[in-house]
Amino acid sequence: MWSVKTIVIALILVLSTSHASAQGLPGDFVFLRDIDPGIRQDIRYAGANNFMGRPLAGYGAAECVVKREVGLALKVVQQELARQKLSLKMFDCYRPARAVADIVAWSKNGTETAAERRYNPAFSKADLFRLGYIASHSQHSTGGALDLTLVDLTADNSAKFDPAKAYADCTAPAAARAPEGSVDMGTGYDCSDARAHTAAGTITPAHRRWRNRLVAAMSRQGFVNYSKEWWHFSLPGAGAQEYDFPIPERRH
Repeated sequence: MWSVKTIVIALILVLSTSHASAQGLPGDFVFLRDIDPGIRQDIRYAGANNFMGRPLAGYGAAECVVKREVGLALKVVQQELARQKLSLKMFDCYRPARAVADIVAWSKNGTETAAERRYNPAFSKADLFRLGYIASHSQHSTGGALDLTLVDLTADNSAKFDPAKAYADCTAPAAARAPEGSVDMGTGYDCSDARAHTAAGTITPAHRRWRNRLVAAMSRQGFVNYSKEWWHFSLPGAGAQEYDFPIPERRH
């Protein structure tokens, strides 16, 4: 005989899977908002505030989509951070394979604007793959990888990105960079530069403390950081197969 607890858990899983299917996602994918609506989202590749300056292929909505176990682990991280008056902020979650192909084509188009160079000020975008900042196959396409940061809920996070403004590059002081409404980690998000390496020796002690705090909070739930990007984390075993379904609007 099943226990009452086992039956309840089974029913929750069935209902959650049915809800995901109704939302147009594969059965083991979910919208993070359905797991924890309190986690902030700023999905960069669904808009113009990114290194390509436009939405990437497959981003039909600015929604964080993840494997269910990833979402549940993020919820636990968020609960821990909330007690410290902090929040996670998602920059990218599941990434359709067509978006990865879009990035590959962009890297080889032979042009580079000043706005694009803000993200890789020390070298050409043609070198991004060789140097390990972008891959032709991404863990993001499995639903098991994430780009994220921390938000200090006691700070003023109201500054907004202005596409008409000429910001300094991603390694400049926070006041000169494009605003991100989050903790200053020493570089902007998607900064392809040695200063963005998680253990970079050129950042301030304050930046290092924030990075260590983020890594520690994520690692307690099994997430592993990518050493060249302080914002990139993956959950081992959460995803192997790459997917290419577009990110749909979430139905309420």
